[in-house]
Amino acid sequence: MTSAPPLTPALLTEPAPTADMPPLDAWLYRHQSSGAMCMTAGLLAWFTGSPPALPELRALAEDRWKRHMRLTLTPACEVAPDAWPRWAGEPGFAVDHHVLEEKPVTSLRIRVAQLLAQPLGPGRPPWQLHLLPTAGGFALLLRTHHALLDGKSMVSLVCGLLDGRPERPGLLRRPLPEGTSSRRAALARALADALPRARPLPFHGPVDARRAVGWSRVTRDELGIARDSLASGRASANAVFLAATAGALRSAGLMGRLPLLPGVCAMVPVDVRAPGEAVVLGNHYATVRVPLPARRRPEQRLAALDRFTRRAALHRRARAQALLVSSRPHRPSALGDALGRYADSPLYSSLLCSSVATHLGPLTLNDAQLTGMSGLSPLSPGHPLALTMTLHDTEVTVTAVTDHAHRDLAARLPALIRDEIRALRP
Repeated sequence: MTSAPPLTPALLTEPAPTADMPPLDAWLYRHQSSGAMCMTAGLLAWFTGSPPALPELRALAEDRWKRHMRLTLTPACEVAPDAWPRWAGEPGFAVDHHVLEEKPVTSLRIRVAQLLAQPLGPGRPPWQLHLLPTAGGFALLLRTHHALLDGKSMVSLVCGLLDGRPERPGLLRRPLPEGTSSRRAALARALADALPRARPLPFHGPVDARRAVGWSRVTRDELGIARDSLASGRASANAVFLAATAGALRSAGLMGRLPLLPGVCAMVPVDVRAPGEAVVLGNHYATVRVPLPARRRPEQRLAALDRFTRRAALHRRARAQALLVSSRPHRPSALGDALGRYADSPLYSSLLCSSVATHLGPLTLNDAQLTGMSGLSPLSPGHPLALTMTLHDTEVTVTAVTDHAHRDLAARLPALIRDEIRALRP
């Protein structure tokens, strides 16, 4: 079997000052610049203990993050609206504009939803870190335009702020040899994977400007029990999350009633960084569409998803997709716009299901203990629901982001997914 080809350096390096946005950055940037969607993504981290003083947090962020050129990039405003978007570099970032303290909040969910609905505008690098005091502790919310950072980047940055866990530079890949058979095979595989696999579901439709969030938690031990429920061997955490999501959608009556294929299909982001590139910032992922089985028994859903999401197969598909995206010419085109609209449609995928893990033990900020994280995905056109699972130490957080019209799903689905995870037992 031919191995998957390596990726091009354009996917895995931070761009030089005043450079064309890579195709994935440009696609995400155009969602907001065209007025279609707010593309603010977030990572919420909970702490028990006393919050740091704002000057201390600003000094820490400046010290730990100043080497990341990615955090100094701003969309170049002088580019014509119909031209390919570009990143413009700056000498650094003004920490006072980026690290902010909120007033104590009575409802963290409401305030996070409000911040998630606010676009990060032009004129300065599109990211902010918010300190949110709460009863018994505090939270840190890192907000960013999705064109700047992906979920793995946000986890790396937040963990890099914490005591004893400074980041280390990642290694970069060698250039991809042109004209290889493995490259052609990967592109053919990616094109075949682009065929329609989903259909509209009851929640699909226009996305309004407001946001709602909801989350629930299970322990790492509960997730481990669910992973061990597979008779043929230990399932991945991602397979458990997807199986539980399928069960939650089924019990909520959201699977749709059409008996014909295609069915429900999750769009699953897969990190394409190599182990030595773990802290390279930017958008270094590709999406793989995974059919969600509508079977009644939880163990049957898990078995089907475990076969489809085996790590080697999932990464082979993701790397092929990343290669296809990175090979796109840096110019707008009618074909590219049409493909973008198709990729945003319910015919391509039913919902986003993203999972990320820190793979770290206990972390602290001064004497405050990090107790959990929640990934907050932006919504895409026609898709008012996105789900994430975030793993840190002993806690697993399931999060739903919706628009305001579908806020009941933000309240219901995380608890249903939690119950489905707990229902998976050997």
